[in-house]
Amino acid sequence: MEKLENWRRSHYCGEITGELMGGEVTLMGWVQRRRDHGGLIFVDLRDREGIVQLVFNPEDASGAHKKAHSLRSEFVLAVKGIVSRRPEGTENPQLKTGQVEVKVKEFKILNDSSVPPFMIEDQTDASEELRLKYRYLDLRRASMQKNLILRHRVCMAARDYLSRTGFIEIETPVLTKSTPEGARDFLVPSRLNAGYFYALPQSPQLFKQILMVSGFDRYFQIVRCFRDEDLRADRQPEFTQIDVEMSFVEREDVMGCMEGLMVHVFKEVLGVGLEKFNRMTYDEAVGRFGLDTPDTRFALELKDFTGIAEGSGFKVFSEAAKKGGVVKAINAKGSAGFTRKELDDLTTLAGTYGGKGLAWVKLTDKGWDSPIAKFFTDDEKASIDKTLEAATGDLLLFSADMPAVVNTVLGRIRLDLAEKLKLIPEGVFDFVWVTDFPLLEYDVEGKRHSAVHHPFTAPLDEDLGKFDTTPLEAKSKAYDMVLNGIEIGGGSIRIHRRDVQALMFEKLGISPEEAKKRFGFLLEALSYGTPPHGGIAFGLDRLVAIMAGCESIRDVIAFPKTQKAVCSMSEAPSEVEKSQLDEINIRIKKGK
Repeated sequence: MEKLENWRRSHYCGEITGELMGGEVTLMGWVQRRRDHGGLIFVDLRDREGIVQLVFNPEDASGAHKKAHSLRSEFVLAVKGIVSRRPEGTENPQLKTGQVEVKVKEFKILNDSSVPPFMIEDQTDASEELRLKYRYLDLRRASMQKNLILRHRVCMAARDYLSRTGFIEIETPVLTKSTPEGARDFLVPSRLNAGYFYALPQSPQLFKQILMVSGFDRYFQIVRCFRDEDLRADRQPEFTQIDVEMSFVEREDVMGCMEGLMVHVFKEVLGVGLEKFNRMTYDEAVGRFGLDTPDTRFALELKDFTGIAEGSGFKVFSEAAKKGGVVKAINAKGSAGFTRKELDDLTTLAGTYGGKGLAWVKLTDKGWDSPIAKFFTDDEKASIDKTLEAATGDLLLFSADMPAVVNTVLGRIRLDLAEKLKLIPEGVFDFVWVTDFPLLEYDVEGKRHSAVHHPFTAPLDEDLGKFDTTPLEAKSKAYDMVLNGIEIGGGSIRIHRRDVQALMFEKLGISPEEAKKRFGFLLEALSYGTPPHGGIAFGLDRLVAIMAGCESIRDVIAFPKTQKAVCSMSEAPSEVEKSQLDEINIRIKKGK
């Protein structure tokens, strides 16, 4: 292999355009492909900015031409040559550099390459498992490099906006105290303090509140967080947040400031102007769309027929209504042609989310075609049709059960239908704020109340009195930002009074002794003049994935883990030497 010596790159491959015509350039990159046309040899040279065509002509540089016969895919080259216009008819309009080529004068082979396990191209049939094992090769693909460059630009734009609006970036500890809430903590044994453990932070929640107590009115951090939980496409054991906290604010202040952040990021990174941030309460979101992450890019809203169902002759509906449940439906317009198998698949999907079944009605030119049609009067049918704006050719889908089940079932079926019926418009970024979440929910297994968000979320001022009588009716000062049906950020106004925090812990079944043990430093800080404050944390990985048009956040993370929380490339986690375990007083328990 040859040495770089005093050669220095003058341009990236993707920067070679007609403006450089006739000039000499020095390029460095990887061989995408070589084409031998007899007298001429063509090589596509690739770097992070794009691809440019190199031409090796024996009449221009016989030595370089002879050596070019040895080139193979992924060889690393340094090239000197003259920028020239491609012959007429050979231009490639798909490439930024497609009007030009570089006539090579001399080049160096800086390194050769083994045959890659898959082609370094955007359209690859390589499995994700293989791509993750050879991630360093996968990251050479233009689509992956584009995703990570976009991620970088999002971070830069966020830092720019937050810095210009008075926020200070402050780092918080990675080795901290275990305060189990929600997901499991990742624990780190302490060598210097035998038998004691640090925890990796699930979020900087306590520390950013402490910073508000400390007088740093506006804090932000692009921060790594860790949660030991079961994984799926939008989860990783380590993930990144844009973390924000503000003092002397109420909800409108935080939400308005964060709308400004999104407007700035989308304009700077994608050139997209955001004009509207819809708002709805939690009850409205769940009532209309079934989920608290409403995708409002398409209709298919849920309609409530509990009143009609209660007096109908269909016992499945009437019994559900009498037991305090609800009956709801959605109109899959134009879908009366669904086959029995397609309807059975929807029923199976309903069962996945707790539904006991799924009733259906096809609207034909003769009226209702359905096993349940005989249980409804003509007036009841007409009322349902009118509410659902049903017409011939439509498919009506009904669910009857307790509200949480019905909303979830129809909410998920709504999303499935939107995909099947191609109802989701492309290139649309639809933002929704969801507010007024329940403060508490009841944990049946634990036989106690638990916080819907976290124990430091403030209740609405007017709902403080409900703590003693109807705590499950209390609403919180929480807010989620939802983009295209995906929660990208969640936050709240925090509890800043120690007496209210103590009341919250009481409702959660956390004794004063346990609260002091788990959150003692925060509780003590609340005694020293804590200002009203609140904040939000955005999932950077989810945000970038949506902006990049990726289905999985793994495609916007340089070195992600698999769904089994394993790094296929580095083979982490791995066993360690017994001597290392001895140092931290850990012994492995064999077997189960």
